[in-house]
Amino acid sequence: MRSGGRSARGLVKAGNESLGRTIDRQETNTTAPMTDELHIWQRAETALTFLDEIRGGIPLAEVQIDVIVRLARHCVPHAQRVLDLGCGDGILGRTLMQRMPALEGVFVDFSETMLEQARSRIDPLRAVCLAADFRQPDWAQAAAARGPFDLIVSGFAIHHLDDQRKQALYAELFALAAPGGMLMNLEHVAARSPTAHEAFYELFIDSLWAEHRRRGGEKTREQVASAFLNRPSRAADRLAPVEDQCRWLEQVGFVEVDCWFKLFELALFGGRKPPVARPN
Repeated sequence: MRSGGRSARGLVKAGNESLGRTIDRQETNTTAPMTDELHIWQRAETALTFLDEIRGGIPLAEVQIDVIVRLARHCVPHAQRVLDLGCGDGILGRTLMQRMPALEGVFVDFSETMLEQARSRIDPLRAVCLAADFRQPDWAQAAAARGPFDLIVSGFAIHHLDDQRKQALYAELFALAAPGGMLMNLEHVAARSPTAHEAFYELFIDSLWAEHRRRGGEKTREQVASAFLNRPSRAADRLAPVEDQCRWLEQVGFVEVDCWFKLFELALFGGRKPPVARPN
C-alpha cells in the first residue's frame, strides 16, 4: 500500500535510517545498558500520546486481551489477586477485574501521569496504585506486601529493560507469584529478520492510520507513519526475541511456558509458577 508516493517499506527504512535504527542496531541494543532514555515515559506528553494516539491502534489489541482473559479464567479460575506491572491506564488489570469479579488488583507504574489515568478508572475498593520503578530490584518490596499474586500481567513495558535486567525481573515476578500463579506478558519483541521487522511496522502504521481516521483525524498515512517511526520513546526500546525470553522464564522456575499469540513483533507469552506439591 502506498501513500504520498512512498511505500510503507520506504517509510520504515527512511525512519530507521534517520534514527540510525537498523535491525542489527536494534538487536545490539538488547544488551545495551539502561540509560536515562526511559525517563521520557515520566513525561506527561509521552504517556498521553501513547494512550491517546498509539494504544488504540495496536493491531488486534482486542484479540490479545481476549486471549489474556481466556487464559486467566481457564488456568487460574479462582484467582484473587492480580498485579499489573507497568500498568499504564490499567487496561489489562481492569479488564481482568471486570471479567473476574473476585479479583483485587495492584497497579504499578513509575509514571505519575499513567497512575493518574489508572486511578481514575479503577474501583478504589478493589485496587490500589503504587508508584515504583521496576528497573531497580527494590520495586518489588511494596508489591510483595500485597501479594502473592495469582495473576501477573504486563503490557508493553518490560521491553524497555536491557536483557540482564529482564532476566532479573522475571525472577522477581516468580517470587511474587502465588503457587500455581500465572505470568502473562504482552510485549513488543525483536524480529528475527529485517523482513518481519518491516512487515510489523507496515501493519502497525496501517492500524494506526485506520484508528486515526475512525476518530475523525485528517492526517495522511505518511504523516501518521512519520510520527510513529520518529517517536521519541522509541529510543528507550530494548527488544529481545520471544524465544529467548521464554527460555529465561524457564530458567527462573516458570513451567508451562509458552507463546500464546504472536504477530510479527507483537507477542503474548508467559508461564506458571509450579503449584505446591501435595503430600502423599
